[in-house]
Amino acid sequence: MNRKRQSVLLKIIGLWTLGAQFTVPLCSLAADLETIAQRGQFIVAVKDNLRPLGFRDAKGNLQGLEIDIAERLAQELLGKSGSVVFKPVSNRDRLAVVMNGQVDVTIASVTATTSRSRIVSFSAPYYLDGTALITNISAIQGLTDLTNRTIAVLNDSSTIATLRYRLPQAKLIGVNSYIEAKALLESGRVIAFASDTSVLSGWVQEFPTYRLLPLRLSTEPLCVVLPKGVQYDELRRRIDQALDRWKAEGWLQQRAIYWGLL
Repeated sequence: MNRKRQSVLLKIIGLWTLGAQFTVPLCSLAADLETIAQRGQFIVAVKDNLRPLGFRDAKGNLQGLEIDIAERLAQELLGKSGSVVFKPVSNRDRLAVVMNGQVDVTIASVTATTSRSRIVSFSAPYYLDGTALITNISAIQGLTDLTNRTIAVLNDSSTIATLRYRLPQAKLIGVNSYIEAKALLESGRVIAFASDTSVLSGWVQEFPTYRLLPLRLSTEPLCVVLPKGVQYDELRRRIDQALDRWKAEGWLQQRAIYWGLL
């Protein structure tokens, strides 16, 4: 083989190798159950600013329903308490940290959807969330009281489609934050604010002058996020088994009630 052909062949091999590196799924970096057991720690992405699912108390300690679940899962998987490592995460990074192996799982108010299922795996649900409404006006009791009224909703949220279907005659005002929504409620420019039940449950705990209306406009399952791949099947099975047992025992319901979610 002459030098020219050899040089071309080496370039082709180099390009093929480089391409192979980039086609390896990102989730292959994540730890399987055996690796987690050898490490002796269960690394979990959580929220630290979302009452009552995951937030910090006055001393800075993490607490909430999802924190309880993560701690008990760690004990179930590793057989010892205090083996969980929390990694606070933003909404936009909740899936990415699992895919690139920064954490073992995410338990951070993630709804299982068809589109998300293409890139990550989900456990059985641990809580059924959904769209709800809060108001500070006592006369508002149900959907009929919201007909032709003005409701605040977060811009670009899935709640918009739910409201347009369930309350087609309501006028929607988009907001960019919960603070902005609260300002509209306080000023009387809107009659109610629609968002996730879990978020609004935390809202009324922090601001008792508001009421969570006794209705849900949709139901959405919150699940543990796991990496995709057969090597993670045993981890998912163990998590599902634990969640199913906790439901049967009533522990999940008890914790949801404790945190004001039921």
